[in-house]
Amino acid sequence: MSYLHQFVFGIYPYIALSIFLLGSLLRFDREQYSWKSESSQVLYSGNLRVANILFHVGILGLFFGHLFGLLTPVAVWDALGITHGQKQVFAMVMGGIFGVMCLIGVLMLLARRFGNERLAANTTWRDKLVMLWILATLLLGLSTIAVSASHLDGHEMVTLMTWAQHIVTFRGDAASFIAEASWVFKLHLFMGMTLFVIFPFTRLVHVWSGFASVSYLTRAWQLVRPRRV
Repeated sequence: MSYLHQFVFGIYPYIALSIFLLGSLLRFDREQYSWKSESSQVLYSGNLRVANILFHVGILGLFFGHLFGLLTPVAVWDALGITHGQKQVFAMVMGGIFGVMCLIGVLMLLARRFGNERLAANTTWRDKLVMLWILATLLLGLSTIAVSASHLDGHEMVTLMTWAQHIVTFRGDAASFIAEASWVFKLHLFMGMTLFVIFPFTRLVHVWSGFASVSYLTRAWQLVRPRRV
């Protein structure tokens, strides 16, 4: 196992997470005016509703699918009677569905943003970077489905789960578990981790506000009465 592999998959995840958390906190503290999604609907609304729905449903499905799929201990799946091969097929199917939804949404958003002169003129380099980075990460993720289809025994999936679980539990041997994994998986992991690095410096920070707004669902009712004149 090379030093580069150890750094990227054993040390870099903690660097990416630190930048993600501290960068988000500093931006909220120092640049609250820029803490927004920077909606472009006023400039041009064409296909925005459909593209937004496909993109957000797709990317949220992928995020939570990765979260629970990678971090749920293998013992839990075994206790439920779900074989490694069955879990892999399920992950491939659901990942493919949400991945295609997200891909269509991203392509529609890119076509909208770069195909309209007013939007293109108001698109910053950070907007371009985050959209193209998500697209590249997504394409790599969809490519892993083809690799996984060539061996449905679930072995590589289990190694990726073990890597992720060793990372979140701060065990130093995490990188060794994916030393023999396909380069497609490794590049997808690197792109995904780097997305957390660029997160605090782009419009993606509005995701935090989206999670925070969930509290409105449990907020007590507010009774509003008209003023008597």
